[in-house]
Amino acid sequence: MTLLERDHRLLESLLKQADETDEHSGTERRAILTRIAQELSTHELMEEKVLYPALKSHSETKDIVLEGYQEHHVADLVMKELQKMPPSDERWGAKLTVLKENIEHHIEEEEGDMFKTARSILSDEQLEALGAQMRELRARTQ
Repeated sequence: MTLLERDHRLLESLLKQADETDEHSGTERRAILTRIAQELSTHELMEEKVLYPALKSHSETKDIVLEGYQEHHVADLVMKELQKMPPSDERWGAKLTVLKENIEHHIEEEEGDMFKTARSILSDEQLEALGAQMRELRARTQ
């Protein structure tokens, strides 16, 4: 979970940087958005291929896992719309705010309910194995 929490801090930082830009920062907006998209894609892949399947079979975490999948879907849709939109578009900032709020909500739920429950239902060995799988997946995608 530490790996995912580090990803969360990075995404929060990148989203804050993007939020501090304006319609005159086209090159900067594109660069930050590209980085957010890359980090988000890898992060979602690790969760969807490793963590979520391990938690979905437990009644205590099934609902929050299903919600997590949907939150990823919404973030991906908004990200695609942002990537297609000129950074100078007056709606760009508002759309970024929606993405940022969605991701912040997702992080809050994961680091609250999901991760705490995961630590209580999975053994240390299982958590270590999941971490190793996620690190391996990250290495293959970069």
